[in-house]
Amino acid sequence: MAKVRYINRLDQVKGLSEETRRALAPVVDRYKFRATDYYLSLIDWNDPDDPIRRIVIPQVAEMEPFGDLDASNEQGNYVAPGTQHKYSSTAVLLCNEVCGAFCRFCFRKRLFQDDNDEVVTDVSEGIKYIRRHKEITNVLLTGGDPLLLSTRRLENVIRSVREIDHVKIIRIGTKMPSFNPWRIIDDPELLTMLARYSTPTRRIYMMTHFNVIQELTRPAIEAMVLLKQAGVEAVNQTPLLGGVNDTPERLAKLMQRLSYIGVPPYYIFQCRPTEGNKQFAVPLVRAHRIFREAKRRVSGLAKRARMVMSHESGKVEIVGLTDSRIYMRYHRARHATDDERFLIYRRDDKAYWLDDLVPIGPHPHPSYAADRRHYGQLE
Repeated sequence: MAKVRYINRLDQVKGLSEETRRALAPVVDRYKFRATDYYLSLIDWNDPDDPIRRIVIPQVAEMEPFGDLDASNEQGNYVAPGTQHKYSSTAVLLCNEVCGAFCRFCFRKRLFQDDNDEVVTDVSEGIKYIRRHKEITNVLLTGGDPLLLSTRRLENVIRSVREIDHVKIIRIGTKMPSFNPWRIIDDPELLTMLARYSTPTRRIYMMTHFNVIQELTRPAIEAMVLLKQAGVEAVNQTPLLGGVNDTPERLAKLMQRLSYIGVPPYYIFQCRPTEGNKQFAVPLVRAHRIFREAKRRVSGLAKRARMVMSHESGKVEIVGLTDSRIYMRYHRARHATDDERFLIYRRDDKAYWLDDLVPIGPHPHPSYAADRRHYGQLE
């Protein structure tokens, strides 16, 4: 049994000099730091560009003006405490405000601030809402990380959702296989509980967040094997992150290895323009080229990934480029009239987000046209 220690102070990180800790103090005051000693052990401290370090260790660049704490306006999706309903068939329960570690690029870093009340420990009002809305067939448990809950508390949530007949799929968004795989390996009660509620006709899906191949360690793979044996399906999603996985080689290796271990890639996200995320920003045109080249290098289930951005108006898939245009479509849309809608924009190699692009033809979402939120084009 492994004992993983959670760390929330930079003076507990042995790989950082005192000078670096002092320089990062204002960053940690603004955006909290949290990691595990296991995850920190994956860092090559002799490599200043180590991707694990970039994921979890604060950077001075986080203080540069950029983005919005709620870049996709999740505040507009709440229908009950801790409950979002943006897409007709899917509800989201934010049932935990803590993660195993805090990714520096997290699009919900606002949840880790002291004055945030979006997450609730009592999801009963959300359960009542889901029960009333029979169009909801999928429920995503997220936060924070649901696997940071005790098995008993997590079961209470899963049981409540499973008792709703029209909900067929429960998804759990988690990065615990990366941060602390022993949360799964060393808890047979968790595996027994998941097996109880993941049935042949109503599956539980684990939505993992492996960002780089270095996270696919032997313990992480063992955790995924145990989840599979418990009847849990697994797919992976990751944003495309500057300095982390933003080369075709790195992204292709991750996608292929994931398919080998039975956790095929699902979404490659355009990293949201969240406050403090400028150092992770990759322009849309370059991001799409990286994604297409990575897909060209892989085979089989690794090719099932889609590149999308989670815009306020929906999940927008980037489908193609020409010398003058960017082509997209709504993979999921907030409004049913936009489902599968095809979008054409003028190509802009510096644009980072949908709102930075100029549409060809009528604006696809007029409510945004009057107040376009530019997050700063990259230099």
